[in-house]
Order: sequence, then C-alpha cells, then structure tokens
Amino acid sequence: MNSIQHKEQRVAVFVDVQNMYYSAKNLYSAKVDFSKILQQGISNRKLIRAFAYVIKADVGAEKEFFGALTKIGFEVREKDLQVFYGGAKKGDWDVGICMDVVRMIPKIDTVVLVSGDGDYTDLLEYAKSMGVRAEIIAFGKTCSSKLIEAADSIIDMCENPGRFLIGRPRPPILVSKEKEA
Repeated sequence: MNSIQHKEQRVAVFVDVQNMYYSAKNLYSAKVDFSKILQQGISNRKLIRAFAYVIKADVGAEKEFFGALTKIGFEVREKDLQVFYGGAKKGDWDVGICMDVVRMIPKIDTVVLVSGDGDYTDLLEYAKSMGVRAEIIAFGKTCSSKLIEAADSIIDMCENPGRFLIGRPRPPILVSKEKEA
C-alpha cells in the first residue's frame, strides 16, 4: 500500500462514530479516544475539515460526549435513531458520509475514513478515481477486507489499541471458529 504523506497535503477526516464505538466495545470493552484518532488522521498535514457522525438515542451523557467531540475539533453531525413499528431500530450515516466526502473531494488531497464498514468501498474507489488519496483508520479485526484493499493505506488500531483507547483496554476477545458441542 502506498504510504506517501507530506505536510502540504490537505486532509479531511470522516469518523463513523457508531462503527468505532461498537468495535472498541466488542473487541476491548473500552472506549475510543477520538482526539488521538484525529491527531493520527491529520498526521502533521493541513486539516481542512473533520466530521464526526453520531446517532442521537437520548441516552446518558450523549450531549457531553457530542460537546467533547466539538471541543476536540470535529464538526458533529447528528441524526436521530429511527425506531420502526415492531421495535426495530436503525441509525446509520452511510449516505451522509458519502455525500460529504463527494462534496469535499475538490478541496482535499486526502480523505481519511475512520470506519471498517465495507459499504464505503465504492466511496474510496471513487475518491481515488478523482485523484484523492484514500486512507483508513479502523480496527483490523472488524474491518472489511474489501475496504482495506480499496485504501491507499490503513492504520490498524488493533496493532496498538492502547494508543487509541481510553483507559486500559482488556485483551481482545478471541473469536473461535469451532461450534460449541
């Protein structure tokens, strides 16, 4: 994978907060340090904009968390959790993130996508076809292999989880391929 970075590159960072939250929770029973992710995404380059996409579920310290993201330097985009008849819930930003990336492509040299969701593979392919470098920051254990293939580079947060998580992460859950008897 191509890893060319230089200080004149104009960067935009797009964080799929739900994807990061659930990956950190399921793998390490920990929370993500979004300020460290932003620092890593910028990596001594010129930040044009940083977006954090969140779902409002009206639970606990949500407002404080969204405020903390803003203080770090993110533009927080909020969407309400949809609750369907029968109790099914849905909340995702896939189309919104894609539209923001497409809008930013003329203004940036590098897109940094913070997500392991394979639904963004076509987005990275499109960004690259428009001459924009495509980078991923994600947990390798939960990241789509197609997304990894589409990226110019990836920072696998599983390689050094303590760097990207708040507090002391516990060792990752080992997923067994064998069925229990």
